[in-house]
Amino acid sequence: MAANEARQAGVAALAREIEEFMAAGGWDQPPQLFALVPTAALLDEQPELAGQLDRSNPLTPVAQEALPDGDLAEALGRIAWPDLVIGCALAQEIIVLPPGSESELPDVAEADAESLRRAAADHPQRTEARLVAAVLRDGEGACVMRLRGIGTDEPVDEIVESPDLAPNLVEALKATLLP
Repeated sequence: MAANEARQAGVAALAREIEEFMAAGGWDQPPQLFALVPTAALLDEQPELAGQLDRSNPLTPVAQEALPDGDLAEALGRIAWPDLVIGCALAQEIIVLPPGSESELPDVAEADAESLRRAAADHPQRTEARLVAAVLRDGEGACVMRLRGIGTDEPVDEIVESPDLAPNLVEALKATLLP
């Protein structure tokens, strides 16, 4: 496996790990930001974590304080990371609409973000999902999305992985890592 493919696989594994961590807390959670830190450096700074972290994992996700309420893009635009942080990830719950449903939503040019969110949330064919986007300073990125299962008995969630699921979010996260 080439170094680039190995990094991509590593970022994808981190995105899955973060999604599984969030899934353990259930649904209806606020967005959560994570710093991606070299495990060895984290253990050097905080040796008391030795029993909780696996030194063989190159990176460890570290949950950050809650993001402020309001516009997510604005909150991300104010983030600056210390040099120790070599990547970041964001987990957020979203609404996914079926292809072609854009015509049923208010005109984007005329509607505010809140009106669009309400229209998507009220759409009869909506699917709730949790999206995790993870990026490294070197540009590698990955996305994982859990589509919330529906049904009355035992709903089954569906997992989708692709680095192209949320290109705007990936770019916004990369911007937080710029010097």
